[in-house]
Formats: sequence, C-alpha cells, structure tokens
Amino acid sequence: MASSKALSSSQILRAALVVLFGFLASGITGFVRLWIIAQQFSTGAALDAFFAAQRLPEMIFVLVAGGALGSSFIPIYARQRNLDEAQAWRLASAVMTLSALAAALLGAVIALAAPFLVAHILLPDSTLEVQHLTTNLMQLMMITPFIFSISGLIMGILQSHGLFLLPSVAISMNNIGLIVGAILIAPALPPAEGVAQVGANNIYGLAYGAVLSAMLHLMVQLPGLVQIRAKLRFLPDIRLPGVLEVLKLMLPRMLGLAVVQINFLVNIILTDGMAAGSLAALNIAFQLMFFALGIIGQSVGSAVFPTLAALYAENDMMGFRARLSLALRSVLFLALPATMVFILLGQPIVSIFERGEWTPESTAATAWALAFYALGLAGFALLEVLSRAFYALADTWTPVSIGIAAMVSNIFLSLILVRLIGSPDTLAQGAFGGLALANALTTLIEAVVLWALMQRRIGSIDKKIGQMLFRTALAAGLMSLVVAFIASIFAGNALLILGASGMIGGAVFFASAWGLRLEEAHSLLAPILRRVRRSSGGN
Repeated sequence: MASSKALSSSQILRAALVVLFGFLASGITGFVRLWIIAQQFSTGAALDAFFAAQRLPEMIFVLVAGGALGSSFIPIYARQRNLDEAQAWRLASAVMTLSALAAALLGAVIALAAPFLVAHILLPDSTLEVQHLTTNLMQLMMITPFIFSISGLIMGILQSHGLFLLPSVAISMNNIGLIVGAILIAPALPPAEGVAQVGANNIYGLAYGAVLSAMLHLMVQLPGLVQIRAKLRFLPDIRLPGVLEVLKLMLPRMLGLAVVQINFLVNIILTDGMAAGSLAALNIAFQLMFFALGIIGQSVGSAVFPTLAALYAENDMMGFRARLSLALRSVLFLALPATMVFILLGQPIVSIFERGEWTPESTAATAWALAFYALGLAGFALLEVLSRAFYALADTWTPVSIGIAAMVSNIFLSLILVRLIGSPDTLAQGAFGGLALANALTTLIEAVVLWALMQRRIGSIDKKIGQMLFRTALAAGLMSLVVAFIASIFAGNALLILGASGMIGGAVFFASAWGLRLEEAHSLLAPILRRVRRSSGGN
C-alpha cells in the first residue's frame, strides 16, 4: 500500500510558515516596489496606462497557466503519484507543454488585437496619446504569459512534492524585476515624448521590468526540479491519460478566475472617466491589501491545498475537515486585526511614499481606497482557503457558480456606489472608493456562502468558530484602541506611528489573544516561548 502523501497538521504549520515567510518577503519587496514606483511615477496618466496595459497579460497567465491550471493539475497529479510516478511525470510534461503553447498563441492574438481592445473597450474615453502608450506597453508585456505558464506549473509540482521554499522565493521575483525596471531601466531609457516620461523616468522601464520578473520567477525554481529529479520533456499529447481530466476540471476554474478578471476590467473601464490617477490609486491600494492577503490567506491556502487533495484521494474526510478547520481559523485570526490596522493606519502607511513625484493628494486617494478594501480582507482570505478546498474535492463548479453571482453583484453594486461615494472629478476622495467597497462587500458575502456550502458537503467544519471569532474580535478591538491612541500622540510622524503601533499594538493583540485562550495564539507563540525558555536556561 502506498504511503500517504498528505502532510500532518504540524507539517502543514511548518509548510505554512515557510510559505508565510515567502509571502512576507514578497510583501516587503512589494512594498519597496510600490514605494519606488510611487516616487518615480506618482498617480498620473503614465501609471494609469501601465496598470491598464498589465491587466490583459496577467489575465492570460491566470486563465491559461496560473491558478486555474495549478488548482486543476495538483489533485490529478497527486492521484497519479499514488499510482504510478512515471505516469505522473508524463502527465506533468504534457500539461506544461500544452499550457505553454496555448499561452504563446493567445498572447500573440491579444498583442495583434491590442490597438482595438484599448481604444474601444478598455480606455475609450482616454486621449489618443494614452491609448497609444497603453497599447505599446501591453504588446511588450505579452511575452510574460508564456514564461509564467512554465514557471507557474513548476510551482505546483514543487509544492506537490512538499517543497515550498523555492516557490515562496519565486513570489518575490515579481517585485524584484519591477524594482530593477523602475530603478535601473526606466531612468536609463532614452526620454520618451508626452505622458510616457515622468521626470527622469520612462514608463517603458516598468514594462521591461515585468518581463524580467517572469524570467526570474522561472529561473529561481529550476534548482527544485533538480532536487526532485524531475522528468519533464516536450510532450504535446492531449490524449495522454489525465490530461483531459485536468482540462475538464480547469474549465470551470477558468470561468471563476475570468469572473475576478472581469471585475478588474470593470475597474479600468469605470475609472477611465475619473480624475487622472484614479486607476493608479485604486490599484496601489489593492496591492497594499494584497500583501496582507498573501501573508494571511495565500500562505495558508498554498500550504494546505496539496494535503487536502491528497487526503481526499485517500478518502480521509476526517483528516480533511481537521486540516481545513485549522486553515480557516488561522486566516480569520490574522485577518481581523489586519483589517483594523488598514482602516486606522492607512494614511500613515501610504504617506511613506511621499517623496519625488508622489504627493499628499496621492496619499489621500490611495488611503481612501485602502480603507474600503480592508473591510473585505477576511472575505478575501477565506476565499483563498475555501476555493482551494473545493478544488481539492475535484469540485470546481461550485466556487465558479458562486463567483459568477458575486461578479454580477459586484458590477451592479459598483455602478451604484460610484455615484454615492466620493466624486469622479477629484482624486483625494474619488468615486473609485465605491469600486473598492463594492468588491469588499461582495467578497465577504461570497466567502460566507462558500463556507455554508462546504459544510453541507463535508459536514460541520468547526462548531466553535463563533466563539473563536468573538474572542479574536475582542483582542482586535483592544489593539485598535491602543493603535488609535498611538496615532493621536504621534500625529504627523508616520514612521513613529507605524513603529509604535506595530510593536505595542501587536503585543497587545497577541497578549489579549493568549489571555482569552485562543488556540491560534498559542499555536503561534508557544514554539517561540519554548525557544526563549531553552535559550535562557542554557545561559
């Protein structure tokens, strides 16, 4: 009988910590990336054009070879490994070959159609100069989906083999490439005419940095393939056993991710008629929130997904419920205090960007959107785990169906809230805040619905979740009072506010959680305290 490929709860926690540090490193480098880009380009037409141009290349990667493929491939690959290791490598080779070819073909088609797509769909109300710039940037970045189609699947393979370090490091490479593009390439390029040039920096440098990001994302994971003695080769065989099953599972997942991407496209279209810089402020706010999401939700989701898939393959539903419960409690425990931090400290966080081209108005605009996005942080984090749990059950249609309903609701709510919140003619408190709030509210509802459906599918996940949420809310509330007091004392000094809030506020939250006997606090702090005691005893 084959040995279990599933990780124990303690192994999942260790894997989650590895992935957590990867996302933490990505969050730090991502913040540095945003800081550099903000200083050099600020919120204006050039950065709006870059973010609009970046959307379609990212969409192709996500739909063809990103989360859709990974979440569909890993369960089938895990099952094949239990049966026949050699056949599993043939499956991986065929899936990688076909996804790379599809990404290359679709990228070429979009590059050719870019002028029409930009002028008639994405930015119909923008000037011809901005449309032309967006088109050129988009065409330049269309090579990235092909590269990511290979590196993205390698990430799933390594995680399936229990290797999380290199995939975690690869996440930061996206930021490193753009940092290089902003610092070295943008000022080194010949000055461009019109809006593409912001001070001494050429916005095309960011596009070249995006291409570099994809290359680094691939290269850093190649040693992992050597470690697991990967047997990958060019194999364009769609009839190979397991390939059609992967594609069958992938189709609804693609639809689900398309729903998310449509929401991003709606943001581009609706901000087109707003004040210049609205799309940049909205995107930067989302990315700031996404850094926390990576640490809180994606790290846990990525670590637990291969194990959930393996447990389902072994028909161990008791273990499945236990691992899923642990993951859901962990993300909620961290999401609640993070939400309060973003709402209370959004202005000081974003004000760190105020240097170079970045202005106080840009700070106000980004903090405005960040506060609305933060309201949905718990929902975003829960979706990272719950959606993967459904994929582990080889059920991709349920999250897709709910996601489609959420997309329709988001669009409908966006059209209403952009008329009720802020003003389209100003940047500091623009109408784009309504887009962030609509996304946050619909995501919370989507997460609650998926949770209820998962319980109907596998039985009660955790009967004590209500008590855990209440205690976590109490600890987060106490932390919020302390953070608000600190912000009032050091008003005007962002670094002091953030430093004191991080140390004192964090200590208050974890101490309160420990005192309230929250298991999540004990799980995180107990190993640290044991090390401290051993170290003290040894001295």
